[in-house]
Amino acid sequence: MFSLNQTMRPEMFILTGIPGLENVQVWISIPMCSMYLLIIFGNTMLSFIILSEETLYKPVYLLLCTLSITDVLLATTTTPKMLSIFWFSSKEIDFNACLAQLFFIHAFSMMESTILLAMAFDRYVAICQPLRYTSILTNLTIAKIAVLSIIRGSFFMAPAPFLIRRLSYCRTNIISHTYCEHMAVVKIACTDTTINQMYGITVALLVIAVDIICITISYCAIVRAVFRLSFRDARHKALGTCVPHICVILISYIPALFSFLTHRFGHNVPLHIHIILANLYILIPPMCNPMIYGARTKEIRKRILQFLNEKRFKRL
Repeated sequence: MFSLNQTMRPEMFILTGIPGLENVQVWISIPMCSMYLLIIFGNTMLSFIILSEETLYKPVYLLLCTLSITDVLLATTTTPKMLSIFWFSSKEIDFNACLAQLFFIHAFSMMESTILLAMAFDRYVAICQPLRYTSILTNLTIAKIAVLSIIRGSFFMAPAPFLIRRLSYCRTNIISHTYCEHMAVVKIACTDTTINQMYGITVALLVIAVDIICITISYCAIVRAVFRLSFRDARHKALGTCVPHICVILISYIPALFSFLTHRFGHNVPLHIHIILANLYILIPPMCNPMIYGARTKEIRKRILQFLNEKRFKRL
Protein backbone atom coordinates (compact mmCIF):
# COMPACT_ATOMS: atom_id res chain seq x y z
CA MET A 1 0.00 0.00 0.00
CA PHE A 2 1.16 3.53 -0.76
CA SER A 3 0.38 6.75 1.05
CA LEU A 4 0.45 9.82 -1.17
CA ASN A 5 1.84 13.05 0.21
CA GLN A 6 4.23 14.85 -2.12
CA THR A 7 5.85 11.51 -2.96
CA MET A 8 4.58 8.02 -3.49
CA ARG A 9 5.77 6.32 -0.31
CA PRO A 10 5.06 2.70 0.65
CA GLU A 11 3.83 1.91 4.13
CA MET A 12 6.26 -1.00 4.16
CA PHE A 13 8.97 -2.65 2.10
CA ILE A 14 9.24 -6.35 1.27
CA LEU A 15 12.68 -7.91 1.83
CA THR A 16 13.01 -10.94 -0.45
CA GLY A 17 15.96 -12.57 1.28
CA ILE A 18 18.33 -14.14 -1.27
CA PRO A 19 16.63 -14.27 -4.70
CA GLY A 20 17.13 -17.57 -6.48
CA LEU A 21 18.07 -19.42 -3.31
CA GLU A 22 14.69 -19.48 -1.57
CA ASN A 23 14.73 -23.29 -1.35
CA VAL A 24 18.00 -23.40 0.55
CA GLN A 25 17.63 -20.30 2.72
CA VAL A 26 16.89 -22.45 5.78
CA TRP A 27 20.23 -24.20 5.30
CA ILE A 28 22.00 -20.90 4.72
CA SER A 29 20.53 -19.66 8.00
CA ILE A 30 22.41 -22.32 10.00
CA PRO A 31 25.93 -20.92 9.44
CA MET A 32 24.56 -17.36 9.59
CA CYS A 33 22.95 -18.02 12.98
CA SER A 34 26.10 -19.78 14.23
CA MET A 35 28.21 -16.80 13.21
CA TYR A 36 25.85 -14.41 15.01
CA LEU A 37 26.01 -16.48 18.22
CA LEU A 38 29.81 -16.49 17.99
CA ILE A 39 29.74 -12.70 17.54
CA ILE A 40 27.64 -12.26 20.67
CA PHE A 41 29.68 -14.72 22.73
CA GLY A 42 33.16 -13.69 21.55
CA ASN A 43 32.71 -9.93 21.71
CA THR A 44 30.80 -10.03 25.00
CA MET A 45 33.53 -12.13 26.60
CA LEU A 46 36.26 -9.90 25.18
CA SER A 47 34.55 -6.74 26.47
CA PHE A 48 33.91 -8.36 29.87
CA ILE A 49 37.55 -9.45 30.21
CA ILE A 50 38.85 -5.98 29.34
CA LEU A 51 36.41 -4.05 31.52
CA SER A 52 36.81 -6.38 34.53
CA GLU A 53 40.62 -6.25 34.56
CA GLU A 54 42.12 -2.91 35.59
CA THR A 55 45.50 -4.02 34.21
CA LEU A 56 43.89 -3.96 30.76
CA TYR A 57 42.77 -0.35 31.07
CA LYS A 58 45.22 0.62 28.36
CA PRO A 59 44.47 2.52 25.12
CA VAL A 60 44.88 -0.46 22.78
CA TYR A 61 42.53 -2.65 24.86
CA LEU A 62 39.96 0.08 25.45
CA LEU A 63 39.85 0.68 21.70
CA LEU A 64 39.40 -3.06 21.21
CA CYS A 65 36.54 -3.07 23.72
CA THR A 66 34.89 -0.19 21.84
CA LEU A 67 35.31 -2.11 18.59
CA SER A 68 33.72 -5.23 20.14
CA ILE A 69 30.66 -3.30 21.33
CA THR A 70 30.27 -1.67 17.91
CA ASP A 71 30.58 -5.07 16.20
CA VAL A 72 27.78 -6.56 18.31
CA LEU A 73 25.50 -3.61 17.55
CA LEU A 74 26.31 -3.77 13.83
CA ALA A 75 25.54 -7.49 13.57
CA THR A 76 22.34 -7.07 15.61
CA THR A 77 20.95 -4.45 13.22
CA THR A 78 20.67 -7.04 10.43
CA THR A 79 20.91 -10.66 11.61
CA PRO A 80 17.67 -11.06 13.62
CA LYS A 81 15.59 -9.72 10.71
CA MET A 82 17.53 -11.84 8.22
CA LEU A 83 16.88 -14.99 10.27
CA SER A 84 13.19 -14.13 10.60
CA ILE A 85 13.02 -13.94 6.78
CA PHE A 86 14.74 -17.31 6.40
CA TRP A 87 12.81 -19.11 9.17
CA PHE A 88 9.37 -17.51 9.25
CA SER A 89 9.08 -15.73 5.86
CA SER A 90 8.66 -12.49 7.81
CA LYS A 91 9.57 -10.30 4.86
CA GLU A 92 7.67 -7.11 5.65
CA ILE A 93 9.46 -4.16 7.22
CA ASP A 94 7.83 -0.84 8.02
CA PHE A 95 9.05 2.11 5.94
CA ASN A 96 10.38 3.99 8.98
CA ALA A 97 11.87 0.82 10.46
CA CYS A 98 13.69 0.26 7.17
CA LEU A 99 15.13 3.78 7.29
CA ALA A 100 16.20 3.24 10.91
CA GLN A 101 17.89 -0.06 10.02
CA LEU A 102 19.60 1.58 7.06
CA PHE A 103 20.85 4.43 9.26
CA PHE A 104 22.25 2.18 11.99
CA ILE A 105 23.90 -0.32 9.61
CA HIS A 106 25.97 2.34 7.89
CA ALA A 107 26.50 4.50 11.00
CA PHE A 108 27.94 1.55 12.94
CA SER A 109 30.09 0.63 9.93
CA MET A 110 31.52 4.15 9.92
CA MET A 111 32.08 3.99 13.68
CA GLU A 112 33.98 0.73 13.17
CA SER A 113 36.13 2.36 10.48
CA THR A 114 36.90 5.28 12.81
CA ILE A 115 37.97 2.90 15.58
CA LEU A 116 40.20 0.94 13.17
CA LEU A 117 41.83 4.24 12.19
CA ALA A 118 42.35 5.08 15.87
CA MET A 119 43.92 1.65 16.43
CA ALA A 120 46.35 2.33 13.55
CA PHE A 121 47.25 5.64 15.21
CA ASP A 122 47.77 3.75 18.49
CA ARG A 123 50.28 1.42 16.79
CA TYR A 124 51.98 4.39 15.12
CA VAL A 125 52.50 6.22 18.42
CA ALA A 126 53.58 3.03 20.24
CA ILE A 127 56.27 2.24 17.65
CA CYS A 128 57.30 5.63 16.26
CA GLN A 129 56.82 7.80 19.38
CA PRO A 130 57.14 5.33 22.30
CA LEU A 131 58.36 7.90 24.85
CA ARG A 132 55.27 10.06 24.24
CA TYR A 133 52.77 7.18 24.16
CA THR A 134 51.35 7.66 27.67
CA SER A 135 51.04 11.42 27.25
CA ILE A 136 49.39 11.27 23.80
CA LEU A 137 47.05 8.30 24.25
CA THR A 138 45.44 8.68 27.66
CA ASN A 139 42.18 7.02 28.71
CA LEU A 140 40.48 10.40 28.32
CA THR A 141 41.73 10.54 24.72
CA ILE A 142 40.26 7.10 24.06
CA ALA A 143 36.91 8.23 25.49
CA LYS A 144 36.99 11.25 23.18
CA ILE A 145 37.76 8.98 20.21
CA ALA A 146 34.78 6.76 21.10
CA VAL A 147 32.48 9.81 21.25
CA LEU A 148 33.96 11.15 18.02
CA SER A 149 33.26 7.84 16.25
CA ILE A 150 29.60 8.05 17.30
CA ILE A 151 29.31 11.69 16.19
CA ARG A 152 31.09 11.00 12.91
CA GLY A 153 28.96 7.99 11.96
CA SER A 154 25.73 9.74 12.96
CA PHE A 155 26.64 12.97 11.19
CA PHE A 156 27.48 11.38 7.86
CA MET A 157 24.40 9.12 7.89
CA ALA A 158 21.91 11.71 9.16
CA PRO A 159 20.99 12.97 5.64
CA ALA A 160 20.26 9.46 4.31
CA PRO A 161 16.72 8.98 5.72
CA PHE A 162 15.68 12.46 4.58
CA LEU A 163 17.10 11.98 1.08
CA ILE A 164 15.26 8.65 0.76
CA ARG A 165 11.98 10.18 1.99
CA ARG A 166 11.97 12.55 -0.98
CA LEU A 167 11.97 9.62 -3.43
CA SER A 168 8.87 8.06 -4.98
CA TYR A 169 8.31 4.31 -5.13
CA CYS A 170 5.68 3.95 -7.84
CA ARG A 171 6.89 0.70 -9.42
CA THR A 172 7.62 -1.62 -6.52
CA ASN A 173 8.27 -1.82 -2.80
CA ILE A 174 10.21 -5.09 -3.08
CA ILE A 175 13.87 -4.91 -2.03
CA SER A 176 16.00 -7.78 -3.30
CA HIS A 177 18.05 -8.08 -0.14
CA THR A 178 17.99 -9.40 3.42
CA TYR A 179 18.25 -5.94 4.98
CA CYS A 180 17.73 -2.29 4.06
CA GLU A 181 21.04 -1.36 2.50
CA HIS A 182 21.25 2.23 1.27
CA MET A 183 21.75 1.58 -2.44
CA ALA A 184 19.33 -1.37 -2.45
CA VAL A 185 16.57 0.98 -1.23
CA VAL A 186 17.58 3.79 -3.60
CA LYS A 187 17.67 1.55 -6.69
CA ILE A 188 13.96 0.64 -6.55
CA ALA A 189 12.82 4.29 -6.57
CA CYS A 190 11.09 5.51 -9.73
CA THR A 191 12.31 9.12 -9.48
CA ASP A 192 15.73 10.63 -10.14
CA THR A 193 18.24 9.26 -7.59
CA THR A 194 21.30 11.24 -8.71
CA ILE A 195 21.51 13.15 -5.42
CA ASN A 196 21.28 9.92 -3.40
CA GLN A 197 23.96 8.24 -5.47
CA MET A 198 26.29 11.24 -5.24
CA TYR A 199 25.69 11.36 -1.51
CA GLY A 200 26.60 7.66 -1.17
CA ILE A 201 29.82 8.08 -3.18
CA THR A 202 30.78 11.24 -1.27
CA VAL A 203 30.30 9.61 2.14
CA ALA A 204 32.27 6.54 1.04
CA LEU A 205 35.14 8.75 -0.10
CA LEU A 206 35.07 10.91 3.03
CA VAL A 207 34.99 7.94 5.40
CA ILE A 208 36.28 4.67 3.93
CA ALA A 209 38.73 6.17 1.40
CA VAL A 210 40.12 8.74 3.85
CA ASP A 211 40.49 6.13 6.62
CA ILE A 212 42.25 3.66 4.31
CA ILE A 213 44.66 6.37 3.13
CA CYS A 214 45.43 7.46 6.71
CA ILE A 215 45.91 3.85 7.85
CA THR A 216 48.23 3.20 4.89
CA ILE A 217 50.30 6.30 5.70
CA SER A 218 50.57 5.30 9.36
CA TYR A 219 51.77 1.80 8.46
CA CYS A 220 54.30 3.17 5.97
CA ALA A 221 55.74 5.23 8.84
CA ILE A 222 55.64 2.17 11.12
CA VAL A 223 57.47 -0.03 8.61
CA ARG A 224 60.11 2.64 8.08
CA ALA A 225 60.62 3.02 11.84
CA VAL A 226 60.76 -0.75 12.39
CA PHE A 227 63.44 -1.35 9.78
CA ARG A 228 65.58 1.31 11.39
CA LEU A 229 65.80 -0.87 14.53
CA SER A 230 69.16 -2.57 14.81
CA PHE A 231 67.99 -5.81 16.44
CA ARG A 232 66.01 -8.41 14.49
CA ASP A 233 64.05 -9.52 17.59
CA ALA A 234 62.98 -5.94 18.22
CA ARG A 235 61.76 -5.66 14.62
CA HIS A 236 59.80 -8.91 14.86
CA LYS A 237 58.23 -7.88 18.18
CA ALA A 238 57.20 -4.48 16.84
CA LEU A 239 55.69 -5.93 13.69
CA GLY A 240 54.02 -8.70 15.72
CA THR A 241 51.99 -6.14 17.67
CA CYS A 242 50.59 -4.89 14.34
CA VAL A 243 49.57 -8.28 12.92
CA PRO A 244 46.13 -8.54 14.64
CA HIS A 245 45.20 -5.02 13.54
CA ILE A 246 46.31 -5.64 9.94
CA CYS A 247 44.23 -8.86 9.82
CA VAL A 248 41.16 -7.01 11.14
CA ILE A 249 41.65 -4.21 8.59
CA LEU A 250 41.82 -6.69 5.70
CA ILE A 251 38.70 -8.65 6.71
CA SER A 252 36.80 -5.41 7.37
CA TYR A 253 37.62 -3.30 4.33
CA ILE A 254 37.94 -5.85 1.52
CA PRO A 255 34.31 -7.15 1.73
CA ALA A 256 33.01 -3.60 2.32
CA LEU A 257 34.77 -2.29 -0.78
CA PHE A 258 33.55 -5.27 -2.81
CA SER A 259 29.94 -4.60 -1.78
CA PHE A 260 30.28 -0.87 -2.52
CA LEU A 261 31.86 -1.40 -5.96
CA THR A 262 29.43 -4.18 -6.91
CA HIS A 263 26.45 -1.88 -6.35
CA ARG A 264 27.85 0.65 -8.79
CA PHE A 265 29.93 -1.28 -11.30
CA GLY A 266 29.38 -5.01 -10.79
CA HIS A 267 26.36 -5.45 -13.02
CA ASN A 268 27.59 -8.88 -14.13
CA VAL A 269 27.89 -10.21 -10.55
CA PRO A 270 24.91 -12.53 -9.80
CA LEU A 271 22.50 -10.92 -7.33
CA HIS A 272 22.56 -13.83 -4.89
CA ILE A 273 26.36 -13.72 -4.75
CA HIS A 274 26.28 -10.01 -3.99
CA ILE A 275 23.68 -10.44 -1.23
CA ILE A 276 25.50 -13.35 0.41
CA LEU A 277 28.75 -11.36 0.43
CA ALA A 278 26.92 -8.30 1.78
CA ASN A 279 25.74 -10.43 4.72
CA LEU A 280 29.19 -11.93 5.25
CA TYR A 281 30.67 -8.41 5.26
CA ILE A 282 28.39 -7.66 8.23
CA LEU A 283 29.11 -10.96 10.04
CA ILE A 284 32.69 -12.07 9.34
CA PRO A 285 34.67 -9.11 10.77
CA PRO A 286 32.73 -9.03 14.10
CA MET A 287 33.10 -12.83 14.38
CA CYS A 288 36.83 -12.88 13.60
CA ASN A 289 37.95 -9.85 15.63
CA PRO A 290 37.76 -11.56 19.07
CA MET A 291 39.41 -14.69 17.67
CA ILE A 292 42.26 -12.73 16.12
CA TYR A 293 42.97 -10.62 19.18
CA GLY A 294 42.33 -13.49 21.57
CA ALA A 295 44.84 -15.69 19.73
CA ARG A 296 47.47 -13.05 19.00
CA THR A 297 47.40 -10.93 22.18
CA LYS A 298 49.16 -12.60 25.10
CA GLU A 299 47.51 -10.61 27.90
CA ILE A 300 43.97 -11.18 26.59
CA ARG A 301 44.63 -14.86 25.93
CA LYS A 302 45.97 -15.25 29.47
CA ARG A 303 42.93 -13.54 31.03
CA ILE A 304 40.49 -15.62 28.98
CA LEU A 305 42.19 -18.88 30.01
CA GLN A 306 42.13 -17.76 33.67
CA PHE A 307 38.45 -16.91 33.41
CA LEU A 308 37.56 -20.26 31.83
CA ASN A 309 39.61 -22.17 34.43
CA GLU A 310 37.87 -20.32 37.27
CA LYS A 311 34.48 -21.24 35.83
CA ARG A 312 35.53 -24.88 35.50
CA PHE A 313 36.79 -25.12 39.08
CA LYS A 314 33.57 -23.54 40.40
CA ARG A 315 31.56 -26.25 38.67
CA LEU A 316 33.78 -28.94 40.23
